[in-house]
Amino acid sequence: MATTAHRTFRLAERMSRLGTESAFEVLVRARELEARGKEIIHLEIGEPDFATPPNIVEAAARALREGWTHYGPPAGLPQLRGSIAETTSEHLGIPVDAGEVVVTPGGKPIMFFTILALVNEGEEVLYPNPGFPIYESMIQFVGGLAVPYGLREDHDFDSDVDEIIAKISERTRLIILNSPHNPTGGVMGRAELAKLAEALAGRDIFVLSDEIYNRLIYEGEHASLAQFPGMKEWTIILNGFSKTYAMTGWRMGYGIMRPDLARQLALLMTNSNSCTASFTQIAGVEALRGDQSSVDRMREELRRRRDVIVEGLNRIPGFGCRQPHGAFYVFPNIQGTGRKARALADALLNDAGVACLGGTAFGKWGEGYLRFSFANSVENIQRALERIAHWADNNL
Repeated sequence: MATTAHRTFRLAERMSRLGTESAFEVLVRARELEARGKEIIHLEIGEPDFATPPNIVEAAARALREGWTHYGPPAGLPQLRGSIAETTSEHLGIPVDAGEVVVTPGGKPIMFFTILALVNEGEEVLYPNPGFPIYESMIQFVGGLAVPYGLREDHDFDSDVDEIIAKISERTRLIILNSPHNPTGGVMGRAELAKLAEALAGRDIFVLSDEIYNRLIYEGEHASLAQFPGMKEWTIILNGFSKTYAMTGWRMGYGIMRPDLARQLALLMTNSNSCTASFTQIAGVEALRGDQSSVDRMREELRRRRDVIVEGLNRIPGFGCRQPHGAFYVFPNIQGTGRKARALADALLNDAGVACLGGTAFGKWGEGYLRFSFANSVENIQRALERIAHWADNNL
């Protein structure tokens, strides 16, 4: 029988600049181990283990029955854009209009479209390191220059605004903020935001403010750069439904920005996704306007889990863990183990059956740390801590 040889092909050069998200790679490896019979406790993936609230599920089912199964406007259904504008205005205390909202299938398109729309080749983007890896990936993909700024343990993993300001140059086009922060759980304080707002006054520099964890704060209140005088015009707020409402698989996020930029991002939606699924958007209206008690319950349960994992990690030799103020991650210092982050994460997965991420999955300045998600049950977190402690006793 004749066989056909696979011919090589040439990829566009930009593909060599595209990164990945290590959480999904580790998840695949963990699933392979499970398929071979090894029990794995999953603390690697940034996904709430709670069910989507039933009122939201029912709203989606009702929308399907009512025929919300066709194309919608690229920027999103008016009902959802209006609800996002209204709830954001209430939460932040600033005026927000539906014309400033763009709905996308997940939050990542807002990152991608913002960078694609604003950053020319050779222009600089400041981004947090350690930080969500897709920031750096997208900057490099469009040919921008990725300029990292640090989130350091001795600063309680808050952004050091003095460092950000010092790195601004004539080529700076965009600054990316993330608060509450992935992977550290740090929360940017109002005083730091005020200092940054003052430094940016009169400069034509946009800020992409990733606030996807804004409802998951355990101490204090959420603050946004858009709340400060003169900054709403230059801030793009990224938010969504995945974390707050346990809707990761629904793929629905949104950006809030000045209307002229919103029209450009809607144009990118037209050229890429056409629109976000209509029935999920109808469910999104219910998520925002319906009963919010599920969000409060989830936050309190996550607070309980946070306290368990922080206390447990601090009892393990070689580990030192600060208490995160937001999101659902801990970022323990593991320098006392004498192990590199990736090597230790691999050992915990293969030997102890605990899936986590090495800090370098979030940038080179994540060396010396691991990231654990505590979006798992207290029982599983306790079992994971026992396994890590047992491994440490036998290997350190």
